[in-house]
Amino acid sequence: MSDPTAHHVGITVADLDRAVEFYAETFDLDLLAEFAVGGDAFAEAVAVDGASAEFAHLDADGAIVELVAYDPAAESDETPRLNRAGATHLGLSVDDVEEFYAALDDDVETLSPPRTTESGTTILFVRDPEGNLIEVLDA
Repeated sequence: MSDPTAHHVGITVADLDRAVEFYAETFDLDLLAEFAVGGDAFAEAVAVDGASAEFAHLDADGAIVELVAYDPAAESDETPRLNRAGATHLGLSVDDVEEFYAALDDDVETLSPPRTTESGTTILFVRDPEGNLIEVLDA
């Protein structure tokens, strides 16, 4: 048995172009690749009848952020909340969270201004255009 290694963090989105633009502009992530996958094997692997998907891979300093838009798309059940079992978020570090926050476009939704926790880490949660959560923390 081989030891697993991290490959990517996947985020499902409804509008791939809008999501790529957000992650590239907000976090300065470089687009590595765009591709599409379909066919019976893919649909079976993701357990979605007739599924196909468009993908974008972005570089987050060596970690791959994979944005994926499925066809057919499922209805969104609710706005993601961090305290819901099964909740996920992407964590990205920056040199200065306060400076990052100050430079955010006005239309980027945040859960709160940056806060320094009991552990001494300054964090900020933002939502991408799809409502997915991204934690921004000091490097």
